[in-house]
Amino acid sequence: MSYCSPPSDDVNIVRMSAAAMTPVAVNPAALPAPRGFSHGTLTGNTLYLGGHTAQDAAARIVPGGIVEQFRRAFGNVLTTLGEVGGQPADLVSVTIYLTDIPDYQAHTREIGAVWRELAGRVYPAMAAIGCTRLWQPEAMIEILGVAVIPADRLTVPGESR
Repeated sequence: MSYCSPPSDDVNIVRMSAAAMTPVAVNPAALPAPRGFSHGTLTGNTLYLGGHTAQDAAARIVPGGIVEQFRRAFGNVLTTLGEVGGQPADLVSVTIYLTDIPDYQAHTREIGAVWRELAGRVYPAMAAIGCTRLWQPEAMIEILGVAVIPADRLTVPGESR
């Protein structure tokens, strides 16, 4: 199979410089200072969101059940996304790790309401994966994601616009 390129005057080709493709750590001041990881890594206009648990600003897992932990963990994802100008609709993939899938399933209505409150009715590709435990023993949920931020909203940490 062969592919032909369209004439260059018919296509808007974006070429990213090597500097634009250099990974940049994204660590919002509102989240606990990371040690040995980044809350997110921006490469070009793609943000790879690290695993976010339900940590508060003091790095403690919030009390309560799965709904409260989902709210905080997803809020931490959105805080990191917002740090580079991203919005919930920019999420293209979300992976949720759970220590208790039946508990999550029992609270899907409430979790769905929290999602809509924080992100609206846009849903990226998603997966939920059961695991025996997470890094913090009291954590019930960890959320990873990938977002693609439009250039007109993209803010690269450390660069002036």
